[in-house]
Parts: sequence; structure tokens; C-alpha cells
Amino acid sequence: MSKKKPNHIIIKSLNYPEKVLIAWREAIGGNLEFRDFLMKSPYKELGMFCYALLNERKSRKWLIDYQFAHLLATIEGIEGKDSALIWLKKNGFDLLFHFARSADSWKDSQKWLQKKDKLLYAISLKIEYVKDQIDLKNEDPHKINP
Repeated sequence: MSKKKPNHIIIKSLNYPEKVLIAWREAIGGNLEFRDFLMKSPYKELGMFCYALLNERKSRKWLIDYQFAHLLATIEGIEGKDSALIWLKKNGFDLLFHFARSADSWKDSQKWLQKKDKLLYAISLKIEYVKDQIDLKNEDPHKINP
């Protein structure tokens, strides 16, 4: 009989200088210079987050492979996936839990995040705006996606 290895995910910590978070906010908003800067920096995971937010599969896999499952769970929480939000909460990522919900227009989490971390609150609002723009584009009957 073989023993099954426990499914243990190693997760890297998230600790960023304010300037990097501001660059991330701009990259999320579509600034390619900032996104490219992040991709070439020690903060590549934030650049990958930008791609993953736009449903780029390879970047989502990269986040898992390079021990940033919590960032992928945050994106999935932003997309409204309950299992991701539960995972964030269960694993003690309260800040990311509220960040994801704030970006998904949950008013209680927006208020919570605004009190806890104004910069992350601003980033969550940028994500909310970007998501809304994507939704509007996808719902436009004049744009046909083959």
C-alpha cells in the first residue's frame, strides 16, 4: 500500500513597497510600461496577476507553480467564485478576502478595506472599473467575438 502525500501548497508572502503597489495599480489599469516593469522586477507575480486578471491561462498556472496560489484565489474571488473566497478566509488571508470582494463591488468589504488599507482599496476600485469595462465590452451587441 502506498502512502498518499498530503496536498500541501507552499505560499510566498506578500510584502511590497508602496511605490510597487502604485505601479501595480497603473499596470492593472492598462499601463504597459508599468506592467513590463513589474514583469522584469523582483515583483513578477504582480505583472502575472495583471495577465491572469484578463484570463490569460499561462499566467494563472504560473501563479500556482511559483507559489502565489493566494493571488490566483484572489482573482477567482474577484470573479465571484465562492470556493476561492472560502479558501482565502479559511487560510487566514482576510485582507485578500476583502480585497477580492471589494473589487467585486461588495460594499461591506469596500468599507472594511478603506479603513484597513487605503492603497489596496484604491487598487480594488481600479480592478472593479477594469472588470466593468470588460463586461460592457463583452455585452456590446456590436462586437462579435468569433
